[in-house]
Amino acid sequence: MNFTQSLMIVVMSFMVLISGCQKGDNLTIDIEVKKLISQMTLEEKIGQMTQLTIDSVSKVKGTESDLHQIDLAKLEEAIIEYHISSILNVYDAAYTLDYWHEIINQIQDIATKKTRLGIPIIYGIDAIHGANYIVGATIFPQSIGMAATWNPELVRKEGEITATETRASGVPWNFNPVLGLGRQPLWPRLFETYGEDVYLASVMGAEYVKGLQGNDISNPEKVAACAKHYVGYSFPLSGKDRTPAWIPERMLRELFLPTFKSAIEAGAATVMVNSSEINGIPVHSSYYLLTEVLRNELGFDGFVVSDWNDINNLYLREKVAATQKEAVKMAVMAGVDMSMVPYDFSFYELLLELVNEGVVPEWRIDEAVTRILKVKFELGLFESPYPNVKLKKKFACGKFRKVNLQAAREAITLLKNDSRLLPLSKDKKIFITGPTANSLSVMNSGWTITWQGDQEDLYPKSKKTILQAVENKAGAKNVTYLPGVTFDKEIDINAAVKAARNSDVAIVCIGENPYCELIGNIDDLTMTQSQLKLAKAIEETGVPVVLVLVEGRPRIINGIVDDVDAILMAYLPGMEGGSAVADVLFGDFNPCGKLPITYPGYTNSLMCYDYKNSEISEINDYDAQFPFGYGLSYTKFEYSDLKLDKAEINESDELNVQVTVKNTGEITGKEVVQLYVSDLVASVTPSVKRLKRFSKILLEPEEAKTVNFTLYKDDLSFIGRENVRIVEPGEFVVSVADLTAQFKLK
Repeated sequence: MNFTQSLMIVVMSFMVLISGCQKGDNLTIDIEVKKLISQMTLEEKIGQMTQLTIDSVSKVKGTESDLHQIDLAKLEEAIIEYHISSILNVYDAAYTLDYWHEIINQIQDIATKKTRLGIPIIYGIDAIHGANYIVGATIFPQSIGMAATWNPELVRKEGEITATETRASGVPWNFNPVLGLGRQPLWPRLFETYGEDVYLASVMGAEYVKGLQGNDISNPEKVAACAKHYVGYSFPLSGKDRTPAWIPERMLRELFLPTFKSAIEAGAATVMVNSSEINGIPVHSSYYLLTEVLRNELGFDGFVVSDWNDINNLYLREKVAATQKEAVKMAVMAGVDMSMVPYDFSFYELLLELVNEGVVPEWRIDEAVTRILKVKFELGLFESPYPNVKLKKKFACGKFRKVNLQAAREAITLLKNDSRLLPLSKDKKIFITGPTANSLSVMNSGWTITWQGDQEDLYPKSKKTILQAVENKAGAKNVTYLPGVTFDKEIDINAAVKAARNSDVAIVCIGENPYCELIGNIDDLTMTQSQLKLAKAIEETGVPVVLVLVEGRPRIINGIVDDVDAILMAYLPGMEGGSAVADVLFGDFNPCGKLPITYPGYTNSLMCYDYKNSEISEINDYDAQFPFGYGLSYTKFEYSDLKLDKAEINESDELNVQVTVKNTGEITGKEVVQLYVSDLVASVTPSVKRLKRFSKILLEPEEAKTVNFTLYKDDLSFIGRENVRIVEPGEFVVSVADLTAQFKLK
């Protein structure tokens, strides 16, 4: 063998090694991680567990109009002296793609070229409904709207597009999906969830993770997902953000863990921790939840990141640690691998002291760093830490916009349509009013361009508000607009009433102003009085009224429902929301959304659809304004021939279910076929029914399709009295629409 041949073998071996790392070859990556850790100092290791916000390495802005600038001295201090692993967030508002490239290049230049070991930074961002911190990105409906599509394929496509556009900026890590169940309608982050049902949310969350990560997250168009907020964060007793939850373990395992299990099985690379507490124990301090359950039971093998300042909050807010140093020890030993500090080096300094004092063992540091480095290798950051400029060609392309528009259309849920008022004729004289009629920010809300999503002047002028989209359909000369009220004040309701009387139809657009997290806390779920007063005044004119709800949670509207002719639930439909609403109003799209939540009729009647038998009686009822899974169409669907292939099954059997659905109307439409199972008697009080399968089908007029479902042992299981999942023999009922069939489990 000559020198050239030997050299070629060495080169080819190296390429195979690198290729293995890029493709997620676990053995190769494990070897590389172990080798790298053996070369690291304790300081370098602890730096890998430290995450800072970009503000901490930026120049202070004098005014809001000042452009953001990285402070290179601070950045070098953070990366070279403190060896930090990760940076997150934007300073104030979304950056252009080119500026993202400038930032990421500066960061990775220092990390890979000026440090001893050249370990790249993993940058993280909250791309909650699209790449919302990049100017001009494809911004989808918020997750509650995506759940309303009941279309997992659309959710996966959203994940794919979000990944491509986020990675186009050079950011490889997305702090999403939110996997808490939206069972507390007061909670201001409800719009970030996939609704109240554990099965629906599990399916949608897993599809989103698959969209973000694909089969190989080293793919330059993929990002690492972050399943959050583990666990129980979405169910605060008070309804206020970051306040205590009281969740019995059986309920926790029945309702709140399965969504995370599904995301982990889909490959979620990282997990973020619940900011608050469950039953008096802050989750950041819970070894039981973060290690025994998350890792030993659910099988998670990625890394766990804290939420914003929440290790410090064990000391500052929750008061379970006497000092900040004790809080650091508590969280790290519980199972937190990376601290979102986020402003200083206190975590690094305190953890270094704890290890040197022998209070935190170095094996725990090695464990955490192994997990972090493994994800960095899997993402291909060691091979390619810089932005891929080729992805700029795909960014916000027409294909992505079409998917977004389709998602917004399919989310919209028709809740009422008396006398078939909708769809509207385009030659009608139309009056539009209400505070959500002519604003892009209200259709997007939090996590859009800015944290609160409330800076209307930053929104793209190319996107249409509801008013502009209606004018585009019907012609500006046929449309009159007056706001009537703001969210909390009257402007001129009398003028609005006068304008309505001179129109053929009034479209009243009400809902919520933009908000996010704590800022969205409310004391009353009722729609604001100014908006209710406006709607009531327009109803009293006798002119046909269409109510359009643009809101992140179901605000109580019982006082105006009876006298309105049609109601559209738009949720927070994103940048294409105006166009989507207009398409539905005028019949250019047949609505097919279904509620992923129960829409309550009263502020103190907040029952979810899977209630218990004891919750209803002659006095009490599931008195929802609109029930979970509800949604009308411009056509009609008829269900028939519900059949089970067996009347009696064993635990090892599959149960095949089929039902026929026919479009008996005159136009093409999509229908969501929903299958529920009722356990008639169980050792733990059973819910009246639970969603177990669904399928969205397209039917032409007079077309019929047979839809098939298969149920398995797990679909009949529940968390028993010993807090483990069990299956009990007995009688079960399958229901689809108004059809039922019974079977027995032996």
